[in-house]
Amino acid sequence: MKKSIAEIADKAYQSGKEYEKTYRGCSQCVIAALQDALEIRNDDIFKSATGLAGGTGLAGDSGCGAYIGAVLVLSSLVGRERNNFSDAEGIRFKTHQLSRRFRERFIQEYGSVVCRDIQNKILGRYYYLPDPQEYEKFHNAGAHDIHCPEVVGRAAKWMTEILLEENLLISP
Repeated sequence: MKKSIAEIADKAYQSGKEYEKTYRGCSQCVIAALQDALEIRNDDIFKSATGLAGGTGLAGDSGCGAYIGAVLVLSSLVGRERNNFSDAEGIRFKTHQLSRRFRERFIQEYGSVVCRDIQNKILGRYYYLPDPQEYEKFHNAGAHDIHCPEVVGRAAKWMTEILLEENLLISP
């Protein structure tokens, strides 16, 4: 029996939350959740996202890892191919459109797609995660148990909805 978009999106949400609580690394956790829920595993994309956690290298000054990870999955499905670099068909413009749609959802919820800004909104301050004392404070503030898992879960849910609503996959 075919699952509904809501059921698949909920699976992505729950998996994303659990992966972030268990393994950490928001970009890889959202990728794993999307790949599992949508049955589209790709270990190269998962591995390539390793350095994106915590706003890239834990520094917090670039895009949220969950946000970037979800866009990586989208781009892997609806992106231009290296052997079609010229992209005469304009495939990249569909990717851009859907990325903006996802971005708008993120900004509506968190006011930004930047890790530092999201930390300020959900935790009340920014933590410089490469510093061990700051990392401990971040963890003690519930970042890994409550806040970041929620961001990862929502990112996975929202991207699942976009991909399935756009008929970019056959739902599992």
